[in-house]
Amino acid sequence: MFGQFGITELLIILVIVLVLFGVGRISKIAGEMGSGIRAFKDGLQGEDGEEQENGDSSESSEEE
Repeated sequence: MFGQFGITELLIILVIVLVLFGVGRISKIAGEMGSGIRAFKDGLQGEDGEEQENGDSSESSEEE
């Protein structure tokens, strides 16, 4: 269904979205989505980072 869209159809949809929401609103939504994705990635890396920090701290205590 979605594979049948061409460049012309996508441009028409983009123009309609711009008219409905406006450039300012779209940039605000895009910024919020970007910060949400960044926070999600940081959360995933934070869990991995905590595990690595815990492993590093146990190794350093063994060396002492």
